Amino acid sequence: MADFSCAVYQNEFLPSGGTDVHAIVSVTCSGAGGAGQGISGEAGEIIVIDTSGSMEAAGVRAAQYAAAAALDQILDGVWFAVVAGNHQARLCYPDGYTAAMVPMSPQTRLAAKRSLGQLYADGGTAMGTWLLAAAQLFDTVPSLTQKHVILLTDGENQHETPEQLTSAINSVRGRFQADCRGLGAAWQVDEVRRIAQALLGTVDLIPRREDMAAEFESLMRTSMGRGVAEASLQVWAPQGAEILFVRQVSPNLEDMTSRRQQVNPLTGAYPTGSWGDETREYHVAVRLPAKVVGAEQLAARVQLVVGGQQVTQGLVKAKWSADDSLTARISPEVAHYTGQTELASAIQEGLAAKSIGDDITATTKLGRAVQLAQQTGDEAATDRLRRVVDIEDAGTGRVRLKRSVDRLDEMALDTASTKTTRVKR
Repeated sequence: MADFSCAVYQNEFLPSGGTDVHAIVSVTCSGAGGAGQGISGEAGEIIVIDTSGSMEAAGVRAAQYAAAAALDQILDGVWFAVVAGNHQARLCYPDGYTAAMVPMSPQTRLAAKRSLGQLYADGGTAMGTWLLAAAQLFDTVPSLTQKHVILLTDGENQHETPEQLTSAINSVRGRFQADCRGLGAAWQVDEVRRIAQALLGTVDLIPRREDMAAEFESLMRTSMGRGVAEASLQVWAPQGAEILFVRQVSPNLEDMTSRRQQVNPLTGAYPTGSWGDETREYHVAVRLPAKVVGAEQLAARVQLVVGGQQVTQGLVKAKWSADDSLTARISPEVAHYTGQTELASAIQEGLAAKSIGDDITATTKLGRAVQLAQQTGDEAATDRLRRVVDIEDAGTGRVRLKRSVDRLDEMALDTASTKTTRVKR
């Protein structure tokens, strides 16, 4: 049985006239168990492999090894399928005549691995079609409560209009989760990130074909360790208050504000997907009506709900004070993750400006990113930034754009921009 705990980090003191309360809510799960192994229902996994012409024979061969490595991680009893995607979506396993998922067993695992030998590179890329096919496959097993996709692409979505891709994403939103990976340097980070964010998943770069197997194995092992099928973060705020935003800030940065589903007039639910043994941290910001010095108020009640039951909660408080030594304090956790959020925006905006030749904006934004990376102690981000800019003074953010930058280094910086470092406590 999974066990959840919660901690709240904030400065609850507001000055006279103060209205905005910020808190970091840290939620930890332990004892989650394996996917589909508990009382929360059955689990399903679909591996979607790009087999467009750009993958070429060597890329497809590497994808076969990667898919086989992922299949080895799927627990017996978990339902699964393998889809080959180009400008269409073809069922690789089970055979196309079955058009349904099957439970994993030693026999089906071996048969699925053999079926991978049928894959070949041909045609274009239509990721929306792949997503719709995955949704249809999941629908063949009504008992599934946990549904997860690993999606690999190596190129742009050239065989669908942007409107078609958007329509497909909206059609499958909330029906399954998807971790998306891009191979090489020819795919578009923003395009694939949009899919992953809508489907509560992650996006990352696989620089080389030989890196695919380890990445697929890791992704599937993580998915199999998520024994809690689905949870939601419910945030209550008092009458007259306004929820400014709800963001996941660790281990990845994700703005959840637009995902709000109304529970009642004072409470919103924000889906968080499945959970394993892990800690996630959320930045909750609430605007309250100003109160007189000495007043106290509960600003928000943050609960994690699983299967309709509250499993843990944290309280965000507000106290109005005339003591400047109290009201001027900034919670280290709030400061850290505010900086990490700005860091991600600075990187993405800087790279976008660089891509259109706006070197002035690119230099300013990436310089600010260097400064923020140093302030928040994000050494990994600093290392990635060094491959794109020459750092003259990290403290002031003075940088120069490198004349020649490897496209893979830019993509690595972009995809990793939403990965945060945890605050040191």
